[in-house]
Amino acid sequence: MSLTRRDFARRSALTGAGVALAGSTGVLATAPGALASQDTETAHEGADGSSDRHHHDGAGYGPLVPDLAGILALPAGFSYRIITHSGKTKLESGESTPSNHDGTAAFAGPRGTTLLVNNHELKGPRANWPHPVPLADGLVYDPAASGGCTVVEIRPGGQVAEWVGIAGTATNCAGGSTPWGTWLTCEETEDKAGKNGMTEDHGYVFEVDPEDRRANRDPRPIKALGRYAHEAVVVDPRRGHLYLTEDADEPNGLLYRWTPPKGFQHGRGKLRTLADDAGILQAPQCYDSGGRFVDDLSRATRIGTVYGVDWVDVPDRDARTVSVRKQFTDGRVTRARKLEGMWWGDGGAYIVSSYARDESPVQHDGQVWFYDPKRRTLTLKVLLGVNPDPERDGAFDGPDNITVSPYGGLVIAEDGAGVQHLFGATDSGRTYPIARNELNQGTEAEPEYSEFTGVTFSPDGGTLYANIQEPGIMLAIRGPWKRQRSR
Repeated sequence: MSLTRRDFARRSALTGAGVALAGSTGVLATAPGALASQDTETAHEGADGSSDRHHHDGAGYGPLVPDLAGILALPAGFSYRIITHSGKTKLESGESTPSNHDGTAAFAGPRGTTLLVNNHELKGPRANWPHPVPLADGLVYDPAASGGCTVVEIRPGGQVAEWVGIAGTATNCAGGSTPWGTWLTCEETEDKAGKNGMTEDHGYVFEVDPEDRRANRDPRPIKALGRYAHEAVVVDPRRGHLYLTEDADEPNGLLYRWTPPKGFQHGRGKLRTLADDAGILQAPQCYDSGGRFVDDLSRATRIGTVYGVDWVDVPDRDARTVSVRKQFTDGRVTRARKLEGMWWGDGGAYIVSSYARDESPVQHDGQVWFYDPKRRTLTLKVLLGVNPDPERDGAFDGPDNITVSPYGGLVIAEDGAGVQHLFGATDSGRTYPIARNELNQGTEAEPEYSEFTGVTFSPDGGTLYANIQEPGIMLAIRGPWKRQRSR
């Protein structure tokens, strides 16, 4: 049975420590400006808990070695391979691989193949981009829109094929895989027909089947999941709930939970059969151990903070006149800035708030929360303090896409300022670099950079896939992966 607000406050008062922490990934203490957990060894901590320590102590794979090709720095013994490259590799149709790679998931395909579904975060009219997602026959939602996703097949011999999974969608950012082997691609926009050249309403989730091309014909938005600036989605395989993040501000976005209608059975293609108002879409209302309402997740300034969660119904999920996040008055729901990647693991959802600025009550450069559906609690697992020197190599900030590693802990794609990394966090909080973008790093003189996206492991755990978003490169990273020690 889920905790009520009263139960949560009473239990917290009795234990003095709140509900037991869930999940497996602990505090992230990185340099500079991270907020360190109280149970890690101290090292020049300030009054606010910040630390200039960077953990190694056996965690990770050692320092990064510069890449002579100028693309990806990796630890010694690791290597990478370019799988797709916008403007250079081709689809089966002969057209160019689309640009702006984003969310990605890997699936075990037939006959020993690996299938990857790759979002392309392309916004607005097709004329804006040199390499939009091609309008493949029967796979188009809105012929004016430039985004969509492709399916990449890697065969046992290493050969690569790529084709369109869905086209005519907009700003396909993150998304999420399903337990039944499909991909949910999310539109990070609220454009309606007639805005930015669109001929259909956008801001929806679509299902893409990486294995059955016929299942992707006649794309239909899953309107039951709402129309807003979608970022990522995960599925609770036990309860059937879907959790979704919203990357928006003015006001800050929301985490959502969708509860399926009674009797609904998940499966391939089933979501697209739902009525537009099927199930219940809700936003969170969080409260602390004293039962006090929490207006924004940035309020949490200590690792291990636990909030209880109630869920509040969304009045108009299709946002016909008012954006969903604006339908709630102050004091009604809990918001967060830059709600980004999610990943299901350890019986719950890991949820990223990339940074907090502007409208956020407290500033930070990244949080990762763990939502435990059984206890109905959010626990702060990762907190990055404001990074004062983004150009410094090793200074992690702006977590975005995320995955749970088969070797323990998390692997995180950085979308911050300055130098961009893939980095890991062990269960006990040690952090370590995995890769550095050397193609377009971003400097004070040339501030343009490209984030890492689409971080995901192959089904057998032997390959880490990740993207450099611009110009759009999918990379396969291999090396001497090992279990990361907790201590």
